[in-house]
Amino acid sequence: MSLTGTPFFLTTIVLTVVAVVLPLVLWSRVRGPAAVRGGARLVMLVFAQAAAVMTVFVAVNNSNGLYDNWADLLGTGNHIEAAPNLGDDGLGGKKMANEPVTRQEFKAVHDGRMGSGVKVTQLHGPVSKVKGEVYVWLPPQYSDPAYRNRKFPVVELLGGYPGSPKSWFGTLHVNTQLASRMKRGDIAPFILVQPRTNVLSGQDAGCANVPGIVNADSWLSVDVRKMVTDNFRAQTGAKGWAVAGYSAGAHCAVKLALAHPDRYRAAVGLSGYNDPAAEKDSITAKDPQLRKVNNPLWILKHAKIPPHVALFVTGRKHDGYLDGLALQRAAKSPTSVQVGVAGAHVTSVWRAQVPGVFRWLTLQLASYPGRTAPAKGI
Repeated sequence: MSLTGTPFFLTTIVLTVVAVVLPLVLWSRVRGPAAVRGGARLVMLVFAQAAAVMTVFVAVNNSNGLYDNWADLLGTGNHIEAAPNLGDDGLGGKKMANEPVTRQEFKAVHDGRMGSGVKVTQLHGPVSKVKGEVYVWLPPQYSDPAYRNRKFPVVELLGGYPGSPKSWFGTLHVNTQLASRMKRGDIAPFILVQPRTNVLSGQDAGCANVPGIVNADSWLSVDVRKMVTDNFRAQTGAKGWAVAGYSAGAHCAVKLALAHPDRYRAAVGLSGYNDPAAEKDSITAKDPQLRKVNNPLWILKHAKIPPHVALFVTGRKHDGYLDGLALQRAAKSPTSVQVGVAGAHVTSVWRAQVPGVFRWLTLQLASYPGRTAPAKGI
């Protein structure tokens, strides 16, 4: 059962109302010995408190997109089929251009919080051996006959930890905010894709490949990417792809782009960090070598050739901003880093940044189809 849907939230509200009314109605009507009366009244009070706590939890969970279902909350979900060593490039010796096309079945998502047009599929990553949900939204131009021969740029969206795989749609309202701007031509008609990033029980995978544990990097940068290009009119080259994230997802977005400039041209990090140890549940922070090689700043400084990637990083002083400045100081052309100041580490701040972020992305992925008006700056 979903924890983020309106029906479950309404159910908790009803239970809370019932829990409050019951003591008012039954308190003086309880019969029996003193111990029985006291026990019954205690049960009613505990029930009322539990219902109130549950309602508050669901409200906070819905507002921040933390847990999508009970399996996520309790850590009982199983998203790892295997975790083979896929090598430095995360491909396991495969050439994706030679791999067979995989067609996925997509279902419409009926969730009022996510707006219209969002679809979901269950993907079993053939390379990463990770399985999970992938949510996709197509821009208004996609179904326009005038664009039937066009391929569209893609932005892969990454949530935080813990986090729901539909948080960008359900909490940041990215598609609702951008649809009209895309129609006007202010923002490129991007295909928006949010895959599951929380694939380990009680641990942050850090978008990393760790043989024997998880291949989260290959899940995002190989399997999800190929699935999108196999099933939609999506651009295939790096210049048509970007990745954006907030919090732990910001760390992942910047890291993926710097590590794979052959797959992404731009990345956005909202309130992120460079050192994986900033997230106490990070699996890469527990090993000195993994902690080092999964630090975006280390990747940038040790790249043999400066990656052809544009980064946009925002946050407060010790919540992304200083880490962004460190990346900016280390960058050499053609790497570019723009750093901005943002507010608190909350979804309302990231939600407000969405239009500006996508105007910036529009400028980076300039070869998008159907541009009808000059893109506006941040």
